[in-house]
Amino acid sequence: MAINILFTCAGRRNYLINYFKDAIKGQGLIIAADMNLTAPAMIDADRAILVPSIYDDNYIEALKKVIIEHDITALVSLNDLELPILSKHKEELETTGAKIIVSSEQVIDITFDKVKTFNFFKGIGLNTPKTYTTLEHAFTAINLGNLNYPLVVKPRWGSASIGIDFPESTEELKLAFRLQHIKLKKSILNAASQQDIDNAILIQEKLDGREFGMDIVNDFDGNYFGTFVREKLNMRSGETDKAISIIDKRFDTIGKKIAEHIKHIGSMDCDVFIADNKLYVLELNPRFGGGYPFSHEAGINTVAIYIEWLKGNTNVDQFNNYIAGKQFSKCDKMIQIPSK
Repeated sequence: MAINILFTCAGRRNYLINYFKDAIKGQGLIIAADMNLTAPAMIDADRAILVPSIYDDNYIEALKKVIIEHDITALVSLNDLELPILSKHKEELETTGAKIIVSSEQVIDITFDKVKTFNFFKGIGLNTPKTYTTLEHAFTAINLGNLNYPLVVKPRWGSASIGIDFPESTEELKLAFRLQHIKLKKSILNAASQQDIDNAILIQEKLDGREFGMDIVNDFDGNYFGTFVREKLNMRSGETDKAISIIDKRFDTIGKKIAEHIKHIGSMDCDVFIADNKLYVLELNPRFGGGYPFSHEAGINTVAIYIEWLKGNTNVDQFNNYIAGKQFSKCDKMIQIPSK
């Protein structure tokens, strides 16, 4: 059985392309689609396909054409902004016979909207930073002593830490909040924020503590499989740049609780802080995150598990050899991109 995997919004995720190529072991093709043929991940894929922007009216039809022409077994998205679009059209895309490894519209709605994420965490009894969408409510909390500087100001619907400020005074907060609204209208997040543009910027409590990333893995039916954790030692451009694997039952408990309540499918990236010896959950990204390579290299081969699940195999324990204390760092390399 040939297994052909299509990566959409492939971008810079060369490592995932190569992890999947290793897992398939020549029994299928890894195909990358992007609106830019010079995207680095296109170079390592077996086939590279140019598609329109995710906001193009013909985007879904273009994907259906690619899926049919290349006999795609499963589609994996690598972009937060694409997830709401794919989840909305998931049933339509799966009429082609391909498995669309994207969670339901309800899951994507909760995880994509940081206010709904906040409410979800509070609803299942997890700690999460205090969050506001207006200056009025934030200043009320500050005056009551429930919120203190420095704060975090960021887009409600955001991706890869685009547009984050850390105001340390009332003047800075007012300026940052206003500037974020101006910048939002000029950024790639503008389309995603139109549903509530007046409440599209968040003011959030800034936690002082250690930061962690979790990969919470469910099977394709939404059943919990496991939680795999790394401590973030260094960040760059909103992604984990250096990290060390850890095993701690406190994270397992939180990961399982999130998974069983939200019922996502596949791997979901989650940010966690430890502050004052309490665990605070910040964000959920229901896709392979930029921190996945740290988990993979520490012994959890979620990529191979995906392949086995696509084959209908449920015995995947041999791919879980996660070890604590494995430290890794990302580094840059040059890739030649054909000009024509």
